[in-house]
Amino acid sequence: MEVLTLPAVAKLNLFLHIVGQRDNGYHNLQTLFQFVNFGDSLTFTSKQTADITLSCTEPTLESGDNLVLKAAQLLRHYAKQLGLLYLAHGVHIHIDKRLPFGGGLGGGSSDAATTLLALRHLWKLPITDDQLAELGLQLGADIPVFVRGHAAFAEGVGEHLQLAEPPCLWYLVVHPGVEISTPSIFKNPDLKRDHSPLKWPHWSWETTTNDCEPLVRRLYPEVANALDWLVEYAPSRLTGTGACIFGRFDSETLARAALQRMPAQWTGFVARGLNENPVCQQLRQASTVNLTNQD
Repeated sequence: MEVLTLPAVAKLNLFLHIVGQRDNGYHNLQTLFQFVNFGDSLTFTSKQTADITLSCTEPTLESGDNLVLKAAQLLRHYAKQLGLLYLAHGVHIHIDKRLPFGGGLGGGSSDAATTLLALRHLWKLPITDDQLAELGLQLGADIPVFVRGHAAFAEGVGEHLQLAEPPCLWYLVVHPGVEISTPSIFKNPDLKRDHSPLKWPHWSWETTTNDCEPLVRRLYPEVANALDWLVEYAPSRLTGTGACIFGRFDSETLARAALQRMPAQWTGFVARGLNENPVCQQLRQASTVNLTNQD
């Protein structure tokens, strides 16, 4: 029985521009994804039976709608379609949940991506990153960037990725205690949808924004209050459609000093920006160890 514990880190949208809307209702975006060194943890335990089971420190997430369960089932179905019939074993997945639901940090997408990457390793599947990212896109637009494992400038609905190297600063991420539905924001008629396309890689913090922020500020006073507080300490912005916001700091010390002054009704954490998803690093190391043991 093999047991594998891996991280599922958060992401930040350093900016988010909406440059148009398609006939099918989906939006054309431009955004810059960066990971941070804080997130959930997933433990995968191989089983001799063929079933896939799930547990979580947040019991409300133990359902068939969980992206982790969907990702595992999708990968196994895909592997069987490819004729990988040796896939007889199942897996139990446990999620240690730290990231808030509906916070704009990509927690569910990161969990699903870690699941795809972990099960490819455990089940020894000859499936490429491209194939895995395409599978992930069926479940969510943010999953491919976690699978590919590098900070990226994204276009389309978020699936067209170009590698990026934004500065790895320190961030204070604040959750103001509300949950925001992404579909409700993108369906709102007051959302700005006509941002002039940015010519990558020409960007800066000062010349970019999050186009969801004005609408979210108006609909959720708690988010507006948190932004107004955090901007007194650092340049600050909404991530995704929220509800989390983040401030950029040059040092961990400054970020933690602001965290200590954060109003008690909010939650938050300090994290360092990462341009590589640590789950990819850990799995590379695990594969190297396996190859060495085989030799």
